[in-house]
Amino acid sequence: MARTKKNSGKRLLTKEDIANIKTLGGVALSPDESMIAFTVEHTSEDRRKYFSHLHVADLKAGDVRQFTFGEIKDSGPAWSPDGTQIAFISNRNKKTGIYVIAADGGEARKVVEMEGAFAFLNWTPDASELVFSFRFSDSHKIKDEEKKKEAPLFRHINRLFYRLDGSGFLPEDRFHIWKVEVASGKTTQLTKGKYDEAGTAVSPDGNSIAFVSNRSKDPDRDWFHDDLFLIPINGGKMKRIPTPKGPLGSPCFSPDGKKIAYIGHDNPDDSWGVTNLHLWTVGVTGKPAAKDLVERFDRPCIDSSIGDLGEGHEMPKPIWSKDSKRIFFLASDNGSTHIFYVPAGGGLPTRITKKPCHVKGFSLNGKTALIAAIVSDLNDPNRLVTMPAIYNGDAISKQLFQPNEDLLKEWKFPKTKEVWFKAHDGFELQGWLTTPPDFKSTKKYPAILEIHGGPKAQYGFTFFHEMNLLASQGYVVFYTNPRGGSGRGETFADANTGAWGEIDYLDCMAAADYLEKLKFVNPKKMGVTGGSYGGFMTNWIVGHTNRFKAAVTQRSVVNLESFYGSSDIGYSIEREFGVSPWKDPEHYRKYSPLTYARNVRTPLLIIHSEQDLRCGIEQAEELFAYLKMMRKKVEFVRFPEEPHGLSRHGRPDRRIARLDWILKWFKRYLK
Repeated sequence: MARTKKNSGKRLLTKEDIANIKTLGGVALSPDESMIAFTVEHTSEDRRKYFSHLHVADLKAGDVRQFTFGEIKDSGPAWSPDGTQIAFISNRNKKTGIYVIAADGGEARKVVEMEGAFAFLNWTPDASELVFSFRFSDSHKIKDEEKKKEAPLFRHINRLFYRLDGSGFLPEDRFHIWKVEVASGKTTQLTKGKYDEAGTAVSPDGNSIAFVSNRSKDPDRDWFHDDLFLIPINGGKMKRIPTPKGPLGSPCFSPDGKKIAYIGHDNPDDSWGVTNLHLWTVGVTGKPAAKDLVERFDRPCIDSSIGDLGEGHEMPKPIWSKDSKRIFFLASDNGSTHIFYVPAGGGLPTRITKKPCHVKGFSLNGKTALIAAIVSDLNDPNRLVTMPAIYNGDAISKQLFQPNEDLLKEWKFPKTKEVWFKAHDGFELQGWLTTPPDFKSTKKYPAILEIHGGPKAQYGFTFFHEMNLLASQGYVVFYTNPRGGSGRGETFADANTGAWGEIDYLDCMAAADYLEKLKFVNPKKMGVTGGSYGGFMTNWIVGHTNRFKAAVTQRSVVNLESFYGSSDIGYSIEREFGVSPWKDPEHYRKYSPLTYARNVRTPLLIIHSEQDLRCGIEQAEELFAYLKMMRKKVEFVRFPEEPHGLSRHGRPDRRIARLDWILKWFKRYLK
């Protein structure tokens, strides 16, 4: 009897599968730890929109039910303190609002609906009110729906930070603290003025609200000058809680109401993310004073793992145990994002998730015996799991829901393995090597080096559709973490500060050396690609070496001088390079890939989004014009309407088209 092949009957992963993958979000464990609320996002049939719906997993019954339906987007589920209701944010009726639904399902009821953006939804302890941050859109006063669609006669700009990638021009209103009565829908605005207030948290006694606000003289210039405030639940005079100057976010009251935990650091002059964001606590009266609980933990207490299924870089709230003795949080570590806890008095944290993985979100509640989490790994986009809140030696997790179960069964998976290799100076670098399905070590394959964005981010143990797609098309794919990224401490992150294209370039070349020496790689058919900072490095590489036979640069930085003024946050690059372009233009030109465009010999495809406000379309236009006038092999693909994050959450059909262009370009020059 013939033996059936392991992958018999399965198909290769395709570019269209990026639109077939369902993603999970908003995980929230009920107070009695018997149910988990979360959202499931999927694409529309025409692959032009996303819809997301509320689901609930019943741990006692062992089933999962979909609670909401239709062409809507639900997000941010939050359980009422008595566990009888779930509040969530939804964009029904062409407006966004807050809705509640019974814990056993039924029809969702609108609590409030306003034209603008909602965030940071919290119940009061008696479940009578909901507290949130809200910002009106500029068109909310216009009653004629057709006029709302028209562009304004003009825009008068008087602030430095006036637009944001993915959001566009910021409205005149700022985020302020609001509350709404759940029964009546009566709203009360608690804060006003020219400052944003965010990160709301309600005290256990229901008497006050904590929030974060940057109230420096010029918040747009002084980014890392956040402060923590308290305001009475019914409004009134706010009180600042003393904390060190620096970035601050995600405040959370201890169950006894005596302290607030938050994520932040005490270096207001930090460059682009070198200083670790850590877990801190402070007394609600300012005593005990603010304290870094994990001072000796040389890792950032945020999720800095990136893939192509969601925006990433989340800063979820730390969560206290019910006895106020422990605090749980996420941290990025050597390519993984893990759940940790630390004693409330501080010390070395204990890691709960032991296997390499990417925890995208987690929740605790009730007796703090159980954790609900959304987890990804190299072969799974995301799954809903539970695990014990205290590590007991075996790290057992139980899978509750897998939204892509049928899809995963269809695929003939490439194989991805972690590798460690040496840089030119002997430093150990981390990477992941993905080989095609039905791989044969005796065959010579074309290869592609992928470079991540940021630069303060990390590739890791998370599902990456693009890497699997390229491998499924017959390429060996190598993606690595050069110095200057995240997840390996402050010295590692600081390695390329003020000098992009030096040590990080050498690390990328070490990755290329490793790749081309593999006996199954054809060294004459190697390509390189990356996006954002990875696009910068791709541009830098083709301006400094001809070893690659094709390159694709995406949403890239080309000219640091023009980036300074054209990006939504470009002026902040002065933190990274230590000087303004008018004081030292030569420094900016030295580290701009455009300066070396004349050296380019590698066929280059430029991919860029027209509404990219992070790395403006003019960056791509400059590079294209330079190379075209010098008669280089270059082509330019522009995506209308899309922001910087096209690859992660752009319109589904455009994400597919982007992948198609990458495949066509590498096929032309590497196959």
